[in-house]
Amino acid sequence: MKYVIIIPDGCADESQTRLDGKTPLEVAETPAMDEIARRGVVGRANHTPAHLPACSSVANMSLLGYDPVMNYNGRAPLEAAAQGIELGDQDWCVRCNLVTVQDQTMNSFTAGHISSEEAKSLLATAQENMTDPRLEFIPGVSYRNLLVLRATPDSPSPFSSETRATPPHDLTDQKVTEDFPRGPGSSLLCELMNQSAGWFGNHSVNRLRVESGQPPATNIWLWGLGRRPKLAAFKLLHGLDGAMITAVDLLRGLAKLIGWDCIEVPGATGYTDTDYAAKGRYAIESLAKYDLVCVHIEAPDEASHEGDLEKKIKSLEEIDQHIVAPILRHLDQSGEEFRILVTPDHPTYLSTKTHTHGDVPFTICGTGIKPDGNQQYCEAIAAASELAKPKGWELMPYFLK
Repeated sequence: MKYVIIIPDGCADESQTRLDGKTPLEVAETPAMDEIARRGVVGRANHTPAHLPACSSVANMSLLGYDPVMNYNGRAPLEAAAQGIELGDQDWCVRCNLVTVQDQTMNSFTAGHISSEEAKSLLATAQENMTDPRLEFIPGVSYRNLLVLRATPDSPSPFSSETRATPPHDLTDQKVTEDFPRGPGSSLLCELMNQSAGWFGNHSVNRLRVESGQPPATNIWLWGLGRRPKLAAFKLLHGLDGAMITAVDLLRGLAKLIGWDCIEVPGATGYTDTDYAAKGRYAIESLAKYDLVCVHIEAPDEASHEGDLEKKIKSLEEIDQHIVAPILRHLDQSGEEFRILVTPDHPTYLSTKTHTHGDVPFTICGTGIKPDGNQQYCEAIAAASELAKPKGWELMPYFLK
């Protein structure tokens, strides 16, 4: 049996006045997703427990079958795992965005999708100005970077599970003055965030960006901190080898922590300009080796964070045409038993430009799945379905049974 999971990140949304009360998923041309719905079942799952953040790290942990109530320990450590960064039991990792804050407003949580090379140069300057030997800035991809605190018995971490920090994508076009980190150790985070304005103010990277009409990286924004989680191997739980296709370190890290391989796809960007077709091709090729292949696409989530309705609809259509359709066709023609699951991790509303708690729609078809009579994959049909997984982490064993 072959299993495929396709995650159109953040695709679930609310009804839109501009769409006559429909959602982007309802109006997008997605014949392959709808074909899965017709041949199988449509249901709903909640991957974001109310007392945890409605973030991708919580939601994707749940989607992959791990109870975040028991296992979630912060986002940044998952991204550290993706980069092969070893964390000690007392070490903490912090997500470090490069952002554009002007007039105390979060103008861009990506600093205009700054390049990885530009980010590396800026963080080198930040490290040169670092006076605390426990702290190390680690460049990642584009605006997504890390800060690691190496604690020692003589110099323990100031952070705790009570430390809180707001994701910058939750603050798009909003004032940031009331959303700086708070709780144990927050004074250290706030100090670094404020100091970064001086480090970057006259930096050559920013001078060139401003000259070319691009937003400067005015600050670092620190959030998503935590310690290393301990997750049971997926194969130990389910007897299957898995592979992850993604352009996002969070998903790479989760995959590595549960024992999956990561398949790197040229042209995969983690944005709406990603090479959708390449992701589809690599997924099909990977099925020759792996029992389970998971394809994660960040594009719908990025479009939602920008409040761009047309871009979100377009990303869903690209996913359907270049990823879902060819994979489904390949599975049909392979002669093997299979199941395919399409589901986002969490809703991301265009109206608020941020993640939210609540159900997401899923659809499954394949061997042993009896059709439930639905004709479309969308939020409204999922909401009316009797198939519900309020504990979202129970969707995975249901899918694999």
